[in-house]
Amino acid sequence: MTEADTGATGRSQVGPSPLSAVRLSVNDEARELEVDPRTTLLDALREHLHLSGTKKGCDHGQCGACTVLINGWRVNSCLTLAVMHEDDEIVTVEGLGDPGAMHPMQRAFVENDGFQCGYCTPGQICSAVGMLAEVEAGWPSHATADVGSPDVALTNEEIRERMSGNICRCAAYPNIVAAIRSTAGGGPQ
Repeated sequence: MTEADTGATGRSQVGPSPLSAVRLSVNDEARELEVDPRTTLLDALREHLHLSGTKKGCDHGQCGACTVLINGWRVNSCLTLAVMHEDDEIVTVEGLGDPGAMHPMQRAFVENDGFQCGYCTPGQICSAVGMLAEVEAGWPSHATADVGSPDVALTNEEIRERMSGNICRCAAYPNIVAAIRSTAGGGPQ
């Protein structure tokens, strides 16, 4: 770099990044955006598409408040870039259901009082839906008693382990487990 490039302070004088066109499928709707290529999927959803259900908690992938479903699997949207998901099906909590036609997991969270302040609830619900898909696919977890079995027993311990990436600061965990259990159809505790 020359002195003209860095200026008197020694810092690079690079202009803003060019915008990238991206076409996202969010909640069964095609959406076209122009974003900085460094824009996270979380920021694209909240700031560009105004889908405020997905929450920004830690912005480091540690709390799960930003969990969405991508092609049916749960993903922390703060850890992935929007431009990476052009051909993917993205579902946010708004796409699962609405007050007039709730998804069974949304209904279970209401019926089992699976929330207090509600900030983490959208991520908890998306994560729970994705987690049940993982169980259905036979994916074991650290708590799975028999990892060789295609059938995973959805015990309370199994649910807690699988949901451990979603933090609830209000500690509504027993009710979250109850909501998931009621949606999954009960089973061993």
